[in-house]
Amino acid sequence: MSIESYMILAQNHQQLLNGNKFMREFKIIIILFFVMIATSCGQQKKYISYTVKKGETIKVIAKRLGVKTKDLIRLNPDIGRKPAPETVIIIPNKQYQQNPINTTLVEKNEATVVLDEVSTIDEPINDFVLHKVAKGDTFYNLTRAYNVSEDQLNNLNPSLQTTGLQLQMLLKIKPVEDEDTLALYRDTIQENTVLKLAMMLPFRAIEYDTIDAKDIFKTNKLANITTDIYLGASIAIDSLRKLGIDVELSVFDTGRKDTKLDSILAVTDFSNIDAIIGPLYSEEVPKVANKAGVPVIFPVYSKNQASFSSSKIIKSFADREEHQQALVAHVLANYTNENILIIGDSSATSISNSDAIKSVLLQHDSITEAQIIYPDQGYIRKDYIINALKPDIGNWVLLATDNRVISSDVINSLISLPVEDPEEDEEDEEDKEDKKDEKESDEPEMQILPEDTVIKVFGIFKSSQFDKIDNIKLAKLGFTYTSDTFIDENSPEIHLFHKQYLEKNHAYPSYYATKGFDIFFDIGMRLASGKTLKETFKEGTSYRLESKFEYTRSLFKTSSNQGIYIVEYNPDLTLTRVK
Repeated sequence: MSIESYMILAQNHQQLLNGNKFMREFKIIIILFFVMIATSCGQQKKYISYTVKKGETIKVIAKRLGVKTKDLIRLNPDIGRKPAPETVIIIPNKQYQQNPINTTLVEKNEATVVLDEVSTIDEPINDFVLHKVAKGDTFYNLTRAYNVSEDQLNNLNPSLQTTGLQLQMLLKIKPVEDEDTLALYRDTIQENTVLKLAMMLPFRAIEYDTIDAKDIFKTNKLANITTDIYLGASIAIDSLRKLGIDVELSVFDTGRKDTKLDSILAVTDFSNIDAIIGPLYSEEVPKVANKAGVPVIFPVYSKNQASFSSSKIIKSFADREEHQQALVAHVLANYTNENILIIGDSSATSISNSDAIKSVLLQHDSITEAQIIYPDQGYIRKDYIINALKPDIGNWVLLATDNRVISSDVINSLISLPVEDPEEDEEDEEDKEDKKDEKESDEPEMQILPEDTVIKVFGIFKSSQFDKIDNIKLAKLGFTYTSDTFIDENSPEIHLFHKQYLEKNHAYPSYYATKGFDIFFDIGMRLASGKTLKETFKEGTSYRLESKFEYTRSLFKTSSNQGIYIVEYNPDLTLTRVK
């Protein structure tokens, strides 16, 4: 069976599974994927634009023009300290107050610089994060990049409600105290771009040649993951081609672990390949990177990925340690004298993680205590947790465990607090003594808490350990966790992707299908800029359908995506992206 035949088989199987129930008509706004046509506008204001020349840094530009470096960074938070040549930045018009004009010639150190007028805002802006609208900006990518709502943008920039986004428009994003210093990656496409990409996945098409489709996909998790990644990537290829990018894709079936890869590497010349997506087995990734000598993108998460060392390897997912660091950083940034409890388990990993979390927390100036609670005989005793809570202040419970039983114990204990009974005063003394004796004989004594005791639970990932825990319980505790995924179901981009995937594959996209799209599309757009992948990593963070790509930029080490969301449950069971 060829890979093409295998994919037809997979698509047909999905169609049979889903039937017509997914094929109902629905209204959707059709937009050009990740592209918005913006028109320029200009008016006489106190800020003007400057085009960066080759070799110039923000510091150099500030010195030439007689302005402060920090002011240029504040006015242009998305371009970094070393902007690319031809980048247009915003600078203060020093002559604005005396004699505002449309175009100004500034002479300094025998250099003449032409400064063009650019639209901006009239109100004082020193207290706000600013963003200059560039080609390709949409409300969707701005809200995701800066973690604000469209309503917030409209409130701070009333003209948006009548004009919409206009090229070179200067926007107030949010108060400066909430500033996220992360630069937003700008998609740019070099003319006549041709991308030569390879994909290595364990389709095992020959092996499945004699097996019925329903038997392949019913219980085979690997087959489903492989197929979904490919199907998501195929939508990404369609999207790239619509943007004028010529994509040449070579697909390799790596089969079972260590069975076909060596022969593929022995007979294939990868010198003209821009990047390889895959393989799926972590053990095979270093082998491909060393042999092929081109960027190799590992498209899934594995605990073994921490051992990668080749500079050619690019990890699409952050390591667990990085998730832990992100959660602790969030706790520290929002700490206001809460009582902190850390829940661990008896494993060496959990003990190490619990100690590390406590150590970092205690480095905070205001945190003097953080209690670690470990299981007793395999479970977390309820009295240990309840007696550690403080009714007069907020209580933050950090789960430093992957153990499903322990996590469930903790959640259930915190949901069913022993609270004050308003009818207790009406009981006679004999009834009270009977209850006291019964309690002492059956369970350890626990403190009685007010009903309004504040408790919030934090976790690293929302992994399978929470599958059996009711979301209502998590919402009640304001469960906050790190995630490599956040989806805005109301976004037109998400709707369009779902529509395209449904039409092509007769099913809605899975987690891995969406990830396949995001990873492939992001790599394709970065390469389409004409720069190397690691060069683009220096230019900021990109946001795709559900993924955030914030790659480390080491020249000689493995690059890792550290794009991590902080997500919080709301009382109504909806999710909010906190960061």
